[in-house]
Amino acid sequence: MKNQIKAFFDNEILSYLFFGGATTLVSILSRLAIYRISHQEILATILANIIGILFTFITNDAFVFKQERKNWAIRLAKFFLARFSTLGLDVLLTYIFVTSYPNIIGQFVEQNIDRVNTVETILAQILIIILNYISSKIYIFKRGN
Repeated sequence: MKNQIKAFFDNEILSYLFFGGATTLVSILSRLAIYRISHQEILATILANIIGILFTFITNDAFVFKQERKNWAIRLAKFFLARFSTLGLDVLLTYIFVTSYPNIIGQFVEQNIDRVNTVETILAQILIIILNYISSKIYIFKRGN
């Protein structure tokens, strides 16, 4: 069993998916909790993204792409730049589908704004996972860093 777990985490793609799932869970739960407390969808989106960015950098750097300590600050800067780009996309999608035009999703969830926010959060996270993997693999955690 221990060897199977090690083999799982030695596989970069499986490891990325595992920690990506963990990051998504951290981001979604953070966002929903912050939204429930504040009822400010943009604030919840931004704070949850920052929490997710910090969590995922640590896991990607150490466990997924197994980077050496060398050039850690450069990778962190690139990582934040890439993640703030997807944060911008996340805020834009939230603004469009929750703040400005909630009826687009609302027609499917009885016009309940909390459900609109939940659905938009999940759909946005799927897109963001894909974009983040591409930027991590190609731009940030290149072999030899």
